[in-house]
Amino acid sequence: MSPLLEQLVEALRCLPGVGQKTAQRMAFHLLQRDRQGGRHLADALVAAVDGIGRCQQCRDLSESDICRTCANPQRDRSTLCIVETPVDVLALEQSTGYKGLYFVLMGRLSPLDGIGPSELGLDRLDARLKQGEVSELIIATNPTVEGEATAHYLAGMADDHKVAASRLAHGVPIGGELEYLDRNTLAHAFAGRQTLSGDM
Repeated sequence: MSPLLEQLVEALRCLPGVGQKTAQRMAFHLLQRDRQGGRHLADALVAAVDGIGRCQQCRDLSESDICRTCANPQRDRSTLCIVETPVDVLALEQSTGYKGLYFVLMGRLSPLDGIGPSELGLDRLDARLKQGEVSELIIATNPTVEGEATAHYLAGMADDHKVAASRLAHGVPIGGELEYLDRNTLAHAFAGRQTLSGDM
């Protein structure tokens, strides 16, 4: 394998879930069948890496200092949804009717990995809560051990600022069957059960 080809394969391996064989397949495809697509990919990648930064208010990916969501006067500024990654923002925007603002942690608390409150921008969140504009914090971290620890920390921050905090529900998915659920999911669903009325 030529040095340039080896370099391309190694570069492609930086993508999540791409191992040696997949990277080789991608590299050979671009060189054998789609060189124009490869040039387009390279140009788009350079433009995105150079042109996309973080919003100064919510820390989401943005081409400007303030992202479109934060700049939108139609969004409810009293509600702030906390998520772990920009992908989570996209998922919520596509799947819900949420009209508030976001705060993107870019991770979750993980002391063993050296990720503490400062790495997640929680000093910036604290300053934002002090302003008094936010009345509800929606905590939408993932239901992992680190995600739950992060949610607990965020709930404490909300309590310190007298801001209502809520957590996304976890439990039985629509169409799911109890016998196929793992123990933790079933325990969460059971603990978070809701009262039903006969009017449903």
